[in-house]
Amino acid sequence: MLAVINATLPVFALILAGWLSARRQLLGPSGGDALNRFVIYLALPALLFHAMTQVRPEQLAHGGYVLSLIVGIVVPFVIAFCVKRPRDARRTDVAIEALANAYANSGFMGIPLCLVVLGPDSLAPAIIAVLMTACVLFGVTITLIEFDQHQGQHPLRTVLKTGRALLRNPLLLSPVLGLAWAFTGLQLPLALDRFIVLLGDAASPCALVAIGLFLAQAGAGGTPSTVARIVFAKLIVQPAVTAVLVLFVFDMPPVWAWTAILMGALPIGTGPFMLAQMYHRDAQSASRAILVSTVISVLTISALIALIQHQGMLHH
Repeated sequence: MLAVINATLPVFALILAGWLSARRQLLGPSGGDALNRFVIYLALPALLFHAMTQVRPEQLAHGGYVLSLIVGIVVPFVIAFCVKRPRDARRTDVAIEALANAYANSGFMGIPLCLVVLGPDSLAPAIIAVLMTACVLFGVTITLIEFDQHQGQHPLRTVLKTGRALLRNPLLLSPVLGLAWAFTGLQLPLALDRFIVLLGDAASPCALVAIGLFLAQAGAGGTPSTVARIVFAKLIVQPAVTAVLVLFVFDMPPVWAWTAILMGALPIGTGPFMLAQMYHRDAQSASRAILVSTVISVLTISALIALIQHQGMLHH
């Protein structure tokens, strides 16, 4: 229970800090917009770039583990596209909801929690889970959104405009460049590496403060049924699908299996909120789902940790 509290309390505190800042108007009327732009164009690209520079080919050689993560992401992601919606519903909004269904708070909460619960042997599989979430899932969602933004034109022109938009998108370009650098086998110069790490470390806290600012300014919002559907897909469907695959379908070390389950059971990260803000879509459902899933995860992750302890996997 203490491990869960230690992982979730900073999240609540940062959201609360943003909420109080908005209530007291500490950052001014344009503070939230400036903070969002900082995260989208500077901090988050730095985080994604640096994460991808840490990839090693041998880390991606665990086919069963990677496939389990992918299927665990795809199933809740697809749920959003199976929901009956009004004819005028934008695919951009559906894609953002789909992202929320599967986007775990893996970097900010996942890695520290895995280290506390499962020990240092969980670091490598946890990093792979972060990459699958923050880079692969994020990249697919941005591609769907950009294609929707340019639909209604000649198919070839749509493809070309979407391609150009993707090449200019810092949230997609940065991990691609990071992966390209990783495959060179070269180390980043120390000063550059420290700069990127410092900038990237600001992404999660600033995004959480931005959520607090948004919640205070937007007031109550988000369709309850939509928020409930997102939270159910994230906290129940994703870890359940992942658990079936890592425990009963693929053969892998127990630490890797429980790392996959624990990472899948995490609450929603800030990615869906940031994309909603970036593309000027309604961010209320995303922000509410992040908050609600984080609250509920205190109970669900506590139950999961108890199960891990029962299996004799708890790190001492």
